[in-house]
Amino acid sequence: MRTIAILVCSAALWGGGVRSEAQAAPARPAAVPVTTASPAAPKSKALLPDAFAGWVAAEPPKAVSDPTQADSASAAALREYDFTDGMLAIYKRDGETLTLRALRFTDASGAYGAYTLYRQNGWPKEDIGAGATSNHNRVLFWQGDTVVDATFSQIGSMSAAELRELSGELPVPRGNKAIAPPILANLPQASLDKQTTHYALGPAGYAGAGGVLPPDIVGFDRGAETITANYTLRSGPATLTIINYPTPQMAAAQEMKIRAYIKAGSQAQPAWPKPLLDSDQASLEVRRSGPLVALVSGDAIPEESHKLLQMVHFEDIVTSIPQPTESEVSKTGKLLMGIATLVIIGSTAAILLGLFLGGGRALYRIARGKPASSVYETEFIRLNLLK
Repeated sequence: MRTIAILVCSAALWGGGVRSEAQAAPARPAAVPVTTASPAAPKSKALLPDAFAGWVAAEPPKAVSDPTQADSASAAALREYDFTDGMLAIYKRDGETLTLRALRFTDASGAYGAYTLYRQNGWPKEDIGAGATSNHNRVLFWQGDTVVDATFSQIGSMSAAELRELSGELPVPRGNKAIAPPILANLPQASLDKQTTHYALGPAGYAGAGGVLPPDIVGFDRGAETITANYTLRSGPATLTIINYPTPQMAAAQEMKIRAYIKAGSQAQPAWPKPLLDSDQASLEVRRSGPLVALVSGDAIPEESHKLLQMVHFEDIVTSIPQPTESEVSKTGKLLMGIATLVIIGSTAAILLGLFLGGGRALYRIARGKPASSVYETEFIRLNLLK
């Protein structure tokens, strides 16, 4: 009985201690989720500043992302040139007004195409950005992947310098996005009026710039791009149209289609556009060079038109294609071959060195009248014990 009582008392004391420890232990706080805020991405530089060259924006420049907001009349063409965003602003200075419209594209090719879309033939050249032109109070220029259309309430002697300052503040694209359309290199430079080039990536841009052929005949649905330019030849003006297709096979098929369209004349469907109707039909000629299809039109005599067309030549630039990464088996084989080569070279060097040193020593001994090797020499130890 005494033993049972002792066990009961011990159990009671142990339970009380556990309860007291539980009451004394502080409650563990609930886990609070920790959120780590990622650093904000750096904002891209705005197309238009709030102020430049003394001009101050009357209101903060308005950003647009829809080509319809930037230019509703040319929205389809802007989409073809891969319009990304733009900015509209009105600046004030000493009672004068400057209206700016900046349009940004995926790359410099799109910007150049939009620039040639807005530029009209005959507008004089200006020295602003990568290319510029003007028409009274309106100045148009492109820089990198951006086209800027500026309209002054009153043009001044420093207007071009002010826009040059603005072009220096425009964001500059990097890498391939800064390259102008490669098709420009296919235009013959002799007698070229560089202020008449028009680059198109789709039917809207081609028609808007006054293309010679109907857009359906060109084949923009096959990935074609075009460049059109005027030439001042001795016998009269000529227009050269170059169409670049993804492959020579596509170009060959479209050449036959364009040639048949030109040959059809008044029976062609669709009907000839005005540039073809105004051309000397004897001078109309089509030629293909690789993926390029060229068409000459205008009023020049056939001999000069033919000569201009023959100057269009495609040169295929061959570039090396990176080879697949070298396998581990090939690397191991090269390592073993290197080790074997090193062993062979070392062994050969040791043999040659031994022959040189050993042979030289033997010749030296023979010259002194001794055996070639010291092995054949008999050595005696003399003690001189007897006198």
